[in-house]
Amino acid sequence: MLKGSWKDECGVFGIWNHPEAARLTYLGLYALQHRGQESAGIVSLETQNSVHGPKGTHHIYKSLGLVADIFKESHLTSLKGLSAIGHVRYSTTGGNSLMNAQPLTSNLLSGPVAVAHNGNIVNSSILREALQRDGAIFQGNNDTEVLLHLLAKNPSTHLRSALKESLQCLDGAYSFVILAHDRLIAARDPLGFRPLVLGRIENSSSLSYIVASETCALDLIGAEFVREIEPGEILEISAKEMISEKVKIENPKRKSAQCVFEHVYFARPDSVVFGRSVYESRKRFGEQLAFESNVEADVVIPVPDSGVPSALGFSQASGIPFEFGLIRNHYVGRTFIQPTQAVRDIGVKIKLNAQVGILKGKRIVVIDDSLVRGTTSQKIIQMLRAAGAKEVHLRIASPPTVGPCYYGVDTPQKSELIASNQSLEDIRRFIGADSLAYLSEKGMWKAMNAGPETFCAACFNGDYPTNLKGVEIQKRAEKNI
Repeated sequence: MLKGSWKDECGVFGIWNHPEAARLTYLGLYALQHRGQESAGIVSLETQNSVHGPKGTHHIYKSLGLVADIFKESHLTSLKGLSAIGHVRYSTTGGNSLMNAQPLTSNLLSGPVAVAHNGNIVNSSILREALQRDGAIFQGNNDTEVLLHLLAKNPSTHLRSALKESLQCLDGAYSFVILAHDRLIAARDPLGFRPLVLGRIENSSSLSYIVASETCALDLIGAEFVREIEPGEILEISAKEMISEKVKIENPKRKSAQCVFEHVYFARPDSVVFGRSVYESRKRFGEQLAFESNVEADVVIPVPDSGVPSALGFSQASGIPFEFGLIRNHYVGRTFIQPTQAVRDIGVKIKLNAQVGILKGKRIVVIDDSLVRGTTSQKIIQMLRAAGAKEVHLRIASPPTVGPCYYGVDTPQKSELIASNQSLEDIRRFIGADSLAYLSEKGMWKAMNAGPETFCAACFNGDYPTNLKGVEIQKRAEKNI
């Protein structure tokens, strides 16, 4: 699926006790770039011993744009210290401005603290209003800043204790990485919406710990995967010890709500998310899709890049040959400028090009990971027909998306989701396919060897795992920004 429909969320990274902390954080963010392309930032911790004990100083650099464009050699050199955290952002709460770029920093009574966050706190608007009534002054309009104010207001000068009490006020999805003056803390919400993993780098003289949104970041820097940060866990890493404790928040609806869309689209296929290979999940989606909705055809092609594993699975299960009928241009910027109105009908051809030699005269099965508004699929099918395809059958490797996500993914509103208000036949006619079929929800769970008791699939079935009381307040606030 081409970016612009479902928009990525955020990625977090943290490292403790490594001489190249800032550079490894840069590489970690590079690996997580797919999770957010609006802004990026790094905060490092430089520790100096004094007669009063270790004293920590934070160094920060963040800006709007992509990781490779933001950080130069001089920036990485200035980010001194043995520990650091980083963040890549796509805004889900708050606009795309430098004041909302993360990590966010503050000086608390207990010392400097920096926070990076992946997720969405659905009651942040309610908490924000209450904090403002108590005199809190917010610098930005993102939900992460709420946590900083809760920490500042907490009477405890022990950061982990203050964090534990503050997290009990939050409702929704969060994976936090927090850097204080003497410790690194990772925290994940009790339902485990967003992934967060622990890794380590061990050599003869030191042991370094890493926290990241996905295992692909560990792979890039040569770190060993240790385990997931558990749902509801607060993991504190310091020079003295590693401490783990749980935030116990009872949820009457369920005990787990891992985001199934991480496996459908968001995560990198080479990551292991929620203990499962993303690549293998997507391939099994395609296999199951072939069992449910096979069709006589000459070739199976993916919509690159996220449709590739599912198309491979569909091809192998159906026996229909796999080909790259669409070639993607990976060098198109996010803000491609269309110079005149006359060329604006080029549309997806800026990013995709159809191979006439593969498509002409063929019956084509096109595999995409999801279908949101339908406009991109419509243009792709028009492109395939213009290249000479005899028949075009669209297969979607996930169920129909009927609702927005409120847990850290920027999604269209329900009224904009084509499957929420149109029949399968209406959608087929709109996009111009000879046939259209989605993976069933039952088939998705079969492919995952799991069920809705483990995963959140609210975008597919409308079963939201948490109270959404603050969502409408949040929407109204954002409209006024």
